Amino acid sequence: MDLHFGDSKPTDEERAAVDALLGPPESSWEGADRSDADLRWARGGREARDRRDLLLPGLHAINDRVGWISDGALDYLCRRLTVPPAEAYGVATFYAMFSVKPRPATVLHVCTDLACAAAGAPELCAGVEERLGLGSGVSVQRSPCLGLCERAPAALAIRAGDPVRTAVSAPATVEEAVLAASAPDSAPEEPPAALAAPQAGQDGLMLLRRVGVVDPASLDDYRAHGGYTALRRAFELGPAGVIREVTDSGLVGRGGAAFPTGRKWQATASQPDRPHYLVCNADESEPGTFKDRVLMEGDPYALVEAMTIAAYATGAHHGYLYLRGEYPRALHRLEHAIGQARARGLLGDDVLGQGYAFDIEIRRGAGAYICGEETALFNSIEGYRGEPRSKPPFPVEKGLFGKPTVENNVETLVNVLPILTMGAPAYAAIGTGRSTGPKLFCVSGTVARPGIYELPFGATLGELLALAGVRDGLRAVLLGGAAGGFVRADELDIPLTFEGTREAGTTLGSGVVMAFDDTVPLPRLLLRIAEFFRDESCGQCVPCRVGTVRQEEALHRIAERTGAAAADDIALLREVGRAMRDASICGLGQTAWNAVESAIDRLGAYE
Repeated sequence: MDLHFGDSKPTDEERAAVDALLGPPESSWEGADRSDADLRWARGGREARDRRDLLLPGLHAINDRVGWISDGALDYLCRRLTVPPAEAYGVATFYAMFSVKPRPATVLHVCTDLACAAAGAPELCAGVEERLGLGSGVSVQRSPCLGLCERAPAALAIRAGDPVRTAVSAPATVEEAVLAASAPDSAPEEPPAALAAPQAGQDGLMLLRRVGVVDPASLDDYRAHGGYTALRRAFELGPAGVIREVTDSGLVGRGGAAFPTGRKWQATASQPDRPHYLVCNADESEPGTFKDRVLMEGDPYALVEAMTIAAYATGAHHGYLYLRGEYPRALHRLEHAIGQARARGLLGDDVLGQGYAFDIEIRRGAGAYICGEETALFNSIEGYRGEPRSKPPFPVEKGLFGKPTVENNVETLVNVLPILTMGAPAYAAIGTGRSTGPKLFCVSGTVARPGIYELPFGATLGELLALAGVRDGLRAVLLGGAAGGFVRADELDIPLTFEGTREAGTTLGSGVVMAFDDTVPLPRLLLRIAEFFRDESCGQCVPCRVGTVRQEEALHRIAERTGAAAADDIALLREVGRAMRDASICGLGQTAWNAVESAIDRLGAYE
């Protein structure tokens, strides 16, 4: 793709997809017919450049309508937004869910990541590819984690059109996956979100208490079960009072970094530069993680309310909800919830009649694990490649659009509701002194009852696995997902706290707990982790870009060697791992070696 506009023209369908998002073009500079405007002068250049953040939605609009992004369609979108075509091409090729080459209108994403691999994904892929050969009108794409780990193996069918159609098959058989791809409207309906939460309906739950109890589409039902009590309490306390409560509660981020939420909010609120922004990171792409999906599908109004509270406390009037593209049902639930809240005065110019203005805009991701990193997410929203930024400056000073920004994930935000309704002291009394409150754990793999479990911090790994029904022959447990570490089957007394797992030489991460018995080939799992990081590295920094490739190559060689030759490659792995950990820009490269290192040192994976 050149820096300059080419001669390719969009089809009528591609033009209609872009115009539906941006409105009709106003001049020939934007692609209108020459008879409609005078090319001797340009209009809207600065205004169009200010709309660069619509590049990602524009790419989605084309891809949703046609199934791929042609040169003509990309050229037209670039004219509308005054974006150099080469830059837009770099953005379009950054995301796995987009294609700049012709492909069928239907794409079947078959998950091949850890939980699905252990549940028979290789056989599923082979069977689907055999049934859906050339000429079927379906493109079969082997995909990283789809966030359906409790129903592994999983497949997601997406059929382009107006409207786009989707169908989920999980747990998938070859026949059901083929049906989802060939006739998405006829595929069986997904089970309710509550089935992913085995504790649904039990007393004593805080974060999951409404999942499976309320109708996720009904605002009235949500309010009848305590909805918007926390927001009213927030208005009584005022912004400073809300931040004080969150600080006193001891709440820390649930995405893995465990940064104190109150400190982040206070730092953002105190910035004199305006406007302030709120970003909800709902791009959970860590293999084995699906807790945010269950919350959004089962209790969407809770997230809308929690985002409103966070924005009020930090002085933000506009919020972005960055939702991973592989969650179509969560998208529909949240679009409905935001629309209902807006219609009932719970979003908009005068929230609850308190004179406070706030609204939420959903931005869809398109298949990039790195966009879970906060600054990469900001770049993605702004219409650039989702590559992390160097810090400082930190987001609380210069984040989205260069303005003070607070970023939290879904679980962190939803924790704010019980903090305000029960009070900070009562919340802080739950869990341990340094890890307060409840935590959601994503349990999958070789257990009888996979799903989301809510436990107070301090419960042990063994207690959690007992709830999930751990099977005989347990060999290892992966904590924290692909970026986490393995522990042995005799280490189940590890307390599930940030400090407890750290003292045990592992990590809690986002709450992934993946169990594997002795039927799962450990070297194959490690190779899949290495493949994942190789594919998901953004390529911006050399240690990660090169190191993830070298790690995968070494693991391939180790699988074929023994003795001294394998020992040499293990030594090379350690050297490469240290370089990535010490010199990578962001957490992806810094953690890409963790799981492999723990498998070698704790499990003796290649002895």
